[in-house]
Amino acid sequence: MIIFDDNDPLRDSVAMLLQENADFTLAGSYSHCLDVIENIKDSKPDVVIMDIDMPGMNGIEGVKQIRKNFPTLQILMLTVFDDDEKVFSAIKAGAGGYILKNAEPNNLLHAVSEVYNGGAPMTPNIARKVLQQFQTFLPGEKAEYNLSIREKEVLRLLVDGLSYKMIAGKLNITYDTVRAHMKKIYEKLHVASMTEAVAKAINQNLLSGK
Repeated sequence: MIIFDDNDPLRDSVAMLLQENADFTLAGSYSHCLDVIENIKDSKPDVVIMDIDMPGMNGIEGVKQIRKNFPTLQILMLTVFDDDEKVFSAIKAGAGGYILKNAEPNNLLHAVSEVYNGGAPMTPNIARKVLQQFQTFLPGEKAEYNLSIREKEVLRLLVDGLSYKMIAGKLNITYDTVRAHMKKIYEKLHVASMTEAVAKAINQNLLSGK
């Protein structure tokens, strides 16, 4: 994994935390995301940990760049911001999880593992904000996105709260196959994140019927 954060002491402490855990490998640590695409091509991470407030280009714009070039790469926001605008901008841009910097070290490690496995880890008050936002959505008109039967199965399990790893086990397919299906689902639904895909599936009643 790699981390982008302009706070040197915090970035170093997160890097040390990851390096001290045998389950994780830190492939890069950067103080800005101006070269985010090149950094990812060089380091080939499975997970990106992204701050929001950085010089030159903020983390939300960085997430947009990542999502455009690496549609299935997992991104975890790690930031001090918990206001609605930042939270929803990051999720809409394509972040898969959103954790505050005051989270306990073990919670951060758990969040990294969860987002890697296709989950959507969030600090509790962030999760509440997301739920409240969903509750304000009005059901939209059902549209036809030409999802395949398998893509609908994957999306239905995602809506049910299963992670990529759990979906793979449920459907007896590989983790990489689930990621490939998710890439197609993102393209067909015109969304950039798992949260958006779930919201669209629910609001437009895409999974009614079998």
